[in-house]
Amino acid sequence: MPDISASSTKQRTPTVIRLLVLATFTVILNETIMINAIPRLMTDLHVSERSAQWVSTAFMLTMAAVIPVTGWFLQRVTTRNAYALAMGTFLVGTALAAIAPSFGVLLVGRVIQAGGTAVMMPLLMTTLMTVVHENDRGRVMGNVTLAISVAPAMGPVISGLVLQIASWRWLFVLVLPIAGAVTALGLRKLENVGEPQTGSIDWLSVVFAAFGFGGLVYGLSKFGVGSAVTPSLIVAGGVALIAIFAVRQISLQRKGTPLLDLRVLLAPTYAKALLLMAVAFLAMMGSMILLPLYLQNLRGLSPLETGLLVMPGGLAMGLLGPTVGKIFDRFGARVLVIPGAIGITIALAGFTQLSLTSPYALLVALHVLLMVSLAAAFTPVFTLGLGALPMHLYSHGSSMLATLQQVAAAFGTALVVTVMTSRATHLAESGHNPLDSALSGMRLAFLVSAALSIIVIVMAVLLPNRSDAPAHGAAVAEVDAITLDAVDEAELTVVEAELSTVELIKD
Repeated sequence: MPDISASSTKQRTPTVIRLLVLATFTVILNETIMINAIPRLMTDLHVSERSAQWVSTAFMLTMAAVIPVTGWFLQRVTTRNAYALAMGTFLVGTALAAIAPSFGVLLVGRVIQAGGTAVMMPLLMTTLMTVVHENDRGRVMGNVTLAISVAPAMGPVISGLVLQIASWRWLFVLVLPIAGAVTALGLRKLENVGEPQTGSIDWLSVVFAAFGFGGLVYGLSKFGVGSAVTPSLIVAGGVALIAIFAVRQISLQRKGTPLLDLRVLLAPTYAKALLLMAVAFLAMMGSMILLPLYLQNLRGLSPLETGLLVMPGGLAMGLLGPTVGKIFDRFGARVLVIPGAIGITIALAGFTQLSLTSPYALLVALHVLLMVSLAAAFTPVFTLGLGALPMHLYSHGSSMLATLQQVAAAFGTALVVTVMTSRATHLAESGHNPLDSALSGMRLAFLVSAALSIIVIVMAVLLPNRSDAPAHGAAVAEVDAITLDAVDEAELTVVEAELSTVELIKD
């Protein structure tokens, strides 16, 4: 891997990072671009609100299923090949979604889009941690915030503008030439970073990860509709498969070929950052689902008006990113993350007080507070968490971070929709006004998000001001020895579990 000095990176961001940020922004933007289109999809494609939500949930869920493979994948292909595969897949999915004749085909296109997107964020993060000097990572990560945080926040804004004058299909048609130009530019100028390694992939791990995370989120999305027994069983099955996946990765570490190296969790700083990021992203995605529904379904605003109201928050997050990075480089994480965590909770608590006549200025102020607080937390936590890992675990650390981020986003989407729908349905059946019932459901969903965000405050207080990667290197070696001593029993356990699973599938 190349060694870039601090002095060289302080002059400018490396070209490879600039190109990857541009591509990542383009693909991640599509994660939330369909949120404002949900009411239009319900009418045009004749689907329910719960079904229409899957244009976003399926995207995030696919990323959660695919991203675990990227830790292994990025160590075995060149930077250019990874980029070409990711962007090529994304372009195919975008084209298919644009011409989709039915909701099912649209979902397939979104899944293919997500498959390409899943590679880009770990590729960007791994490359950044490799080529940017430790003393300058905060500044560069602040610019990267534009792709990983602002792109999802700007999705509803852009879709609102497009939907005001055109069909939802244009959300994909307009992206195609932009993504094509970005792909061509990257293939012409992108240089390889590092040397690829050799190794085989464990496909059984891929299956366990995909069905485990998929079952978890799918089961959660079914709560609030009929009996809770079936969703509970699906969630339990998903958790069981994730547990088998985890045990198998520990077993595969003996051979040096885990699909996702779980030793990254041995770094206390990384583990705390992982939990903080997951809950914070859950809160962000939950609010991004609820606000358009509140503004359009309860306040009667158009998609354009909805987009304009949430635009200040997205712009504030983007403009603040570079400043946050510079503050982190100079003063460390705590001066940013602790106030940011508190701001997230305050903003979500404020949303629980929304009414059918709340001033729009209040809603904009709360949304700006939420986005600014998330920006203050995201950049330091990304940098601090990955900086606590040794270099050979960067790709696995960024893959796990991206995986948990997407699982949290899908979890948050399913959670708020389930809570909102259940509460609204219960009140409506009791004879309450439909608008009041829907508003009560949204308030309860925001309250649940606010309660969960307290975890963000706790993790922010526990995070150190700076990462300590050398100490973790010793911890990895020590725990790795313990892991290898116990791996025979773990291997036996996972083999028995796998055989039981295979027999169950056959039956």
